[in-house]
Amino acid sequence: MKNNLFLGLAMITLLFSSCTTDNTADIVINDNSVTNNTGGGGETTKPLVYLSGTMSSNLTLSSDNQYILNGPLIMEAGTTLTIPAGMTVKAEATGASVYIAISQGAKIIAEGTADKPIVLTSNAANPVAGNWGGLILLGKAPVNSVTGTQTSTSEIGSLPYGGTDAADSSGSLKYVRLEYSGGAASGSSENNGFSFYGVGSGTVVDYIESYEGKDDGAEFFGGTVNVSHYVAVNNHDDSIDWTEGFSGSITDAYVKHGPDHDKGIEADGYNTDYSHAAAFWSNPTLTNITIIGNGSSTGGEAVRLRVGTKASLNNLYIKGFDKGFGIHGDAGDNPTGAWVLDGSLHATDVTFDDVTNKLDNQTTETFTVTDLVTNDGGATQTDVATWGAGWTRIE
Repeated sequence: MKNNLFLGLAMITLLFSSCTTDNTADIVINDNSVTNNTGGGGETTKPLVYLSGTMSSNLTLSSDNQYILNGPLIMEAGTTLTIPAGMTVKAEATGASVYIAISQGAKIIAEGTADKPIVLTSNAANPVAGNWGGLILLGKAPVNSVTGTQTSTSEIGSLPYGGTDAADSSGSLKYVRLEYSGGAASGSSENNGFSFYGVGSGTVVDYIESYEGKDDGAEFFGGTVNVSHYVAVNNHDDSIDWTEGFSGSITDAYVKHGPDHDKGIEADGYNTDYSHAAAFWSNPTLTNITIIGNGSSTGGEAVRLRVGTKASLNNLYIKGFDKGFGIHGDAGDNPTGAWVLDGSLHATDVTFDDVTNKLDNQTTETFTVTDLVTNDGGATQTDVATWGAGWTRIE
């Protein structure tokens, strides 16, 4: 630069001992720091660190560096990935091949604050949904696709999950925002923003957002994890999705649809890849859920409950859809309608605002919206303006 003293440009490559030595990529630091003398002031560009590989020891990111994820980063059992408050980690825009996976027995500690959230986003100059994979947590809590201590295998990364430890912990997520995730590996294997595979109730998940994801905002494959203060904006598939016996909870969620979307909630009792009826059914508790669509004239379905899922839905506000609830099932392996009649699938305090059809019954049972919903008109919106202030994107 004119009138500035250019002090140096160094390229340093370091191999971190935290990487394994067998068929894994290394974490490499490319130190591209430049210090410019600007007449008494100064600005230093932080060293650039590329992240990928399978980690066999703890990995703590430093606020002194900037990070780019350029491949799968897989934390092995017994390790912890720590991300400090206020950090932004960018991912190369190469789709499904770039993601972070926290294996069974590993942990992530990513604890931001309202004024210093942790952001995982695309490195593209003009980011779009599907630029990279997303965040995958794999735990040892029960799933109904296997029994006992057997494990199932994740769609992305082919990593094991599931077991018998309902209180298993995969760490802590607080004030974490994911952007432009959901890269597809194939027509049937897609990353979500947050993928919770058999994640246990010992895991802390509070104040998270999936923004502009190509697939689901958050999907729960069994497990018992409890999620609070969840924001899903402009996700192209479902904003909340569960299957394989998910029996945790979601409290205070705000869902807003963009022009590309599917359901606000799409829920299954078990994974239909398996030919047998579930040994136990999905049965989560949802409280203070707001789902905002694009207007009843644009169509859409806010909540689809199918394949024998059970659930307790409390204080659910639905706005701007052709259909409020779609209940799908049969008299055989998918008794969703039977759960409505016996109260196993039930909603209390629901407000329908600009919704043409409150209920679409696609089961073999006969029931009306009054069998599903107690206190129609009794819900209020979750206060996202307060608890989402400062760290979310809701535009």
